[in-house]
Amino acid sequence: MKTRSSTVSDDATLKVSELDAGLIYRLFSGAIAPRPIAWVSTLSESGHANLAPFSFFNVASVDPPVLAFSPLLNGEGATKDTIANLKQVGECIVHIGGEALAEALNATSASLPPEGDEFDHAGLTKASLGDLRVPRIQEAPVAFGCRLHDILHFGDRPLSGNLVLAEVTVIHADPRVWNGRHVSCDALAPIGRMAGSDYARCTDLFSLERPK
Repeated sequence: MKTRSSTVSDDATLKVSELDAGLIYRLFSGAIAPRPIAWVSTLSESGHANLAPFSFFNVASVDPPVLAFSPLLNGEGATKDTIANLKQVGECIVHIGGEALAEALNATSASLPPEGDEFDHAGLTKASLGDLRVPRIQEAPVAFGCRLHDILHFGDRPLSGNLVLAEVTVIHADPRVWNGRHVSCDALAPIGRMAGSDYARCTDLFSLERPK
């Protein structure tokens, strides 16, 4: 006779080898949430700017400062423009948009042709950042200018990941958001990605002291 705990365990245990990639994506995107969003601008060798959001994103290192984000291959196994541009130019700018720019961020997830310009499509303004060739989103309060450190490829099947490690070399931080020591959550109004079409606001916070 099975106990209640063993029945639950049997029902809840899934073999990855028996799941298709789309189902795993749905489980990842629903359970690993909220996820911060890297709003990444790149530039092709021919000068076409690209802008796209990626929610498989986080900090990989502080010294040296390295950010990590992972554009997936699309449903046909094709590479995103972001990866192609990084291989050509080797630079990107990772922006943190906040709730005020959520509509524009969402607009840049549209599938435009390689020569399309997501800045124009979303009504955003290009600005410079340091000596990088890649344009910055002028409206974004925080932007991390990066040079490519490495790209790890996990395969060539649809939804395979390409882990980008981007070393930060220059930072734009709006003083209304960053006072030199702390980021104002109220001013930035950060958002996170959930499953499907859902986003999360970071407005309901609680604190726990770390154990010594």
